[in-house]
Amino acid sequence: MKKFLDDNFLLESDTAEYLYHEHAAKMPIIDYHCHLPPDEIADDKSYENLTQIWLYGDHYKWRAMRANGVDEKYITGDASDFDKFEKWAETVPFTMRNPLYHWTHMELKKPFGIEKILNKNTSSEIYREASDKLQDKSFSSRGLLNQFNVKVVCTTDDPADELLHHKALAKSKFEVKVLPTFRPDKAMAVEHPVNYNAYLDKLAKVSDVEISSFNDLINALQKRHDYFHSMGCRLSDHGLEQIYAEDFYDHEIKGIFLKVRSGHTLSLEEQRKFKSAMLVYGGIMDHEKGWTQQFHLGALRNNNSRMIKNLGPDTGFDSIGDFDQARALSRFLDSLDRENQLAKTILYNLNPSDNYLIATMIGNFNDGSVPGKVQFGSGWWFLDQKEGMTWQLNALSNLGLLSRFVGMLTDSRSFLSFPRHDYFRRILCNLIAQDVEKGELPWEKEWLGEMVENISYNNAKNFFEF
Repeated sequence: MKKFLDDNFLLESDTAEYLYHEHAAKMPIIDYHCHLPPDEIADDKSYENLTQIWLYGDHYKWRAMRANGVDEKYITGDASDFDKFEKWAETVPFTMRNPLYHWTHMELKKPFGIEKILNKNTSSEIYREASDKLQDKSFSSRGLLNQFNVKVVCTTDDPADELLHHKALAKSKFEVKVLPTFRPDKAMAVEHPVNYNAYLDKLAKVSDVEISSFNDLINALQKRHDYFHSMGCRLSDHGLEQIYAEDFYDHEIKGIFLKVRSGHTLSLEEQRKFKSAMLVYGGIMDHEKGWTQQFHLGALRNNNSRMIKNLGPDTGFDSIGDFDQARALSRFLDSLDRENQLAKTILYNLNPSDNYLIATMIGNFNDGSVPGKVQFGSGWWFLDQKEGMTWQLNALSNLGLLSRFVGMLTDSRSFLSFPRHDYFRRILCNLIAQDVEKGELPWEKEWLGEMVENISYNNAKNFFEF
């Protein structure tokens, strides 16, 4: 019987241990998609206790606690930080075989050096030990990035954001690059005219462009795109149920914009056409600057209307959706590619039934100009666990080039989530080693080690040109 979470955790052979310890483990981290708050990095924030850095905003843990019968008071309510942590500790034993059990103990082990199993009996001791360590400067937001050997962090930012915290970081002596990512979802959200027009007013102010026409909107977004580029941004991102790829004429889109700008509700067809146009214009901007465009597809959000009313969105009531993806995705990518305006692209899907769809779709638009120009993104959200990562790696291996994959990311709001990279690397090394052990791959020691290092770090560094 192996010890839980020892140095060879998830590594099932000498070959896997070699690939991980000699190659994967030593590589730095590029976290090219996350939701870390840039203000906390700029301020080099310190955290009073483990609850603040670990439980605030963590939807994964919140969902598990609710499933375990924990009252909302101890999740998002007004209970004390310790009481919230104790309820989480009581829940942890019930998360066995959920990835939370692995992540929880990996995050206690690194950076805190705590190897005890978290449960009700150990909660006070672990809370006190971790909270005491958080008072040390090496456990501030910047200190943790350094401890985890992070070289680049790409946050997720609205075009109307003035990027003041990124600007402060660029002027500081902090050695980790903290770069913005352009996420224009709100500029497309025409289904809610009141909210949309309020957002356009904000965008107009920050871009110094009066937005009274569709051309004005594109001009404002272009100015923000230029500004983000000057701040080191090299990626855009979209969170969508599915890609929009309706046929449209410019005069239609101009009329649709005037309709929504005057406060009128758009038909579903008008919404789809407008969003289709916005994706095309955004894709052209990305291509012109050599950026990478990212599309996170397939989330069915805000399912529980009662809880959303009480707590608001992004509180843990989202799930996998079953949207049609293939035809619109093909049409969209082709509309840009036929004019040779398709930027480097990463496609993330949330429904595992779409794995082979995405893995074959990327092959349609790799044109030899850039290795892995169109990427099948890593297991995302509900799929960033052992089985989901393995499914993604196998689909990419079977239908594309695993060796050109840009690797893992955290997609997290927590500074303690970087062991997610280690989790991925162990799974990757074990998967490759299994084929070697079975004689399905040759033991080309140097090449396999290089391949692991590339997927862990080098491919992302070269792909994004950081």
